Order: sequence, then C-alpha cells, then structure tokens
Amino acid sequence: MDLPQLLLVGLVLLLGVLGVLVPGVPGTWLVWAGVMWWALHERSALAWSLLVATTALLLVVQVVEWQLPPRRLRGVGVSRRMAVYAGAGALLGFVVIPVLGAVPGFVGGIYLCERLRLGTHGEAWASVRAVMRAVGTSVLVELLACLMVVGAWLGAVVAG
Repeated sequence: MDLPQLLLVGLVLLLGVLGVLVPGVPGTWLVWAGVMWWALHERSALAWSLLVATTALLLVVQVVEWQLPPRRLRGVGVSRRMAVYAGAGALLGFVVIPVLGAVPGFVGGIYLCERLRLGTHGEAWASVRAVMRAVGTSVLVELLACLMVVGAWLGAVVAG
C-alpha cells in the first residue's frame, strides 16, 4: 500500500476515534472499516490477523456497551466542548502512557473543561462524577477499544 492510501486509512481511523465522542456517529464502524480497507489492500498474514482481532474486540465492546446503563447526555450538561476536551485528554494520555493513559486523560479532559467553566475544584469534581456516572463508562470503553485498534494498526504499519 502506498503512502497516500496509508494516510487516507489513517484519516478514516482518526475520524472513527473522534466519532466515538459524538453521539450518533458510528465511530467504531469507521475504525473497523479503515482496518478492513487496509487489510484488503495489504493481504498479509499480519493484516488479516489484525482485522480478525479488530472485529472480535469491537464486537465484544458492543456487547459490553449493551450491558451498561443508557447515555443521558443532556441531563448532566455534556456539551461538545466537553467532548473535545475529553477526547483530547484521552488521546494525549494514550500517547504519554500507551493504552492505559487514555482513562486518566479522558477524566482529566472533562475535569479541565468543567474547571474552566465552573471555576472551583469542588464544583468541577462534582460535575466530573456526574458525567462519568451518566456517560463516561460507555464512551470510555468504546474510545479505549478504538484507540487500541489504532495503536495496533500503527504498530503493524511500522513493522510491515
């Protein structure tokens, strides 16, 4: 696969990860489609193995999400700005501490957004707890899975 196609696959994967943070956007499907596109063009054992692992992981994530309580976004004041902060924090945490850093980065992004909006530590932390109870778990599970897939894809591209 040549460089322009790899960049397009990377863009689809990035859009999928960002789509996880936006309600109604099929982020996990975009991530899966990007890996499938790459595997169909790459046609190596590594590519097919990554596609199978991606499919299995994303299916497990869907089952886990069905078991979690439904999202109640408007009731706790989740805004697009908060989603951007949370996503940026998760991405930064994922880069700083591979895979595991996404969790504290996600929570830290929400805290920073609320601290800037509300002003005090106590109010911001109470808001973070309310957001995490309402939506954080399901978004975090999906986001972590997509980031793991993107990390594995990057590793496969560099190794291959």
